[in-house]
Amino acid sequence: MELTCLHNKFNFPPLPHLSLPFSKNPNPRIFPRKRNNLCLASASDTFVAGSRKELSSKKDDEFGDLKSWMHKNGLPPCKVVFKERPSHDENSRPIHYVAAIEDLQAGDVAFSVPNSLIVTLERVLGNETVAELLTTNKLSELACLALYLMYEKKQGKKSFWYPYIRELDRQRGRGQLAVESPLLWSADELAYLTGSPTKAEVLERAEGIKREYNELDTVWFMAGSLFQQYPYDIPTEAFPFEIFKQAFVAVQSCVVHLQKVPLARRFALVPLGPPLLAYRSNCKAMLSAVGGAVELVVDRPYKAGEPIVVWCGPQPNSKLLINYGFVDDDNSYDRLVVEAALNTEDPQYQDKRLVVQRNGKLSVQVFHVYAGKEKEAVLDMLPYLRLGFVSDPSEMQSVLSSQGPVCPVSPCMERAVLDQLADYFNRRLAGYPTTLNEDESLLSDPNLNPRRQVATQLVRLEKKILHACLQVTIDLIDQLPDHTVSPCPAPYAPLLR
Repeated sequence: MELTCLHNKFNFPPLPHLSLPFSKNPNPRIFPRKRNNLCLASASDTFVAGSRKELSSKKDDEFGDLKSWMHKNGLPPCKVVFKERPSHDENSRPIHYVAAIEDLQAGDVAFSVPNSLIVTLERVLGNETVAELLTTNKLSELACLALYLMYEKKQGKKSFWYPYIRELDRQRGRGQLAVESPLLWSADELAYLTGSPTKAEVLERAEGIKREYNELDTVWFMAGSLFQQYPYDIPTEAFPFEIFKQAFVAVQSCVVHLQKVPLARRFALVPLGPPLLAYRSNCKAMLSAVGGAVELVVDRPYKAGEPIVVWCGPQPNSKLLINYGFVDDDNSYDRLVVEAALNTEDPQYQDKRLVVQRNGKLSVQVFHVYAGKEKEAVLDMLPYLRLGFVSDPSEMQSVLSSQGPVCPVSPCMERAVLDQLADYFNRRLAGYPTTLNEDESLLSDPNLNPRRQVATQLVRLEKKILHACLQVTIDLIDQLPDHTVSPCPAPYAPLLR
């Protein structure tokens, strides 16, 4: 369920400016056409105060809202309504969200969207075999869905999906705090995440999107529906990488991961789903495939006008920020990773590797440290680290012949293990440019830049976990019976990353 609230942002600017550009003609002498010199720009280039809002208002009057379009095309009566909240950027339109139209009780069906109004790979590619081939090879479902919507947007008002794409334009993939994924931040804004492993995750994800872009022509060629409809619009010529990246991030922010459906339908774009639905880590309501529709059964009572929330899956805050642009202070799934590795230069490396495997661990082991469960995580690491500190061959033989993860622990070894852990947590904390107190001060500023705000929220929560781990380690050191014992030398101590 990690992908339930998966993914990032369709930075489609509003359709009056047709942000997804018209295709470049790969061979204009064969296929001449009139082309508009319009393309997808960044939010700062596209959203112009005044004229933008007037144009958008006229379009809304002409075509009606998304919900009206859905009712016209088969959406049965439902118990939700669109509402809006202001954006932090006065040049951007307010953010829409789905709210209860009447009082609801837990177990009520808020809405049921027929499959005819849902975008899946089955619809895009027209062949489940092709869908499986593409998505199990080099391309993700998200890349295929993003490409399809870019082509559909190129049709403008002729596209059946025009009202839905227009709504995605309006939302611009913004999260609950009106913030886009850090995948769309500038280098200066990414610096807000200095010290956090999330910064490296963002850069790695961006590289993955680039690799998928380079494979887009495969989708276009293999998916007969796209090739037949756009025979001259080779994707990598029709859409520059930055445009695809924005579309990919947008799809990632609103795609729903359906359970118990064929592969070609497991990732779906549901018009009343994200980003119009708010995500909550402590919510259990999920969009589910039921018969020929996707429905939402609420898990709690709502008063009329309250925003409807759904579960985003067991995702840490780093994923919530990358995928949806928000951080949840009450996220029980929030965690940090500590990677420990046996020293490969250790003459007893193979024996130690055998012992850790026998106890369900790996020579390079990832430990997840969950918020509020730091003590349990530290205690789980200690047997692994103690094994790494064993240097005497006879002690190693004793470990090999024993059952369970028990190592002979001398006072000097235990002090060495705990000192290594304390040094590790201190190093990670020192990698952040701000302290916890400075973070709290920043977050108290009502005028703080929203991107800086969510980044500061994230690093503050990470630091709280690290501080808690450090405190647990210090407490264990304080409990040692003899504080005069020096740590044992450890020529082949395990590595912590």
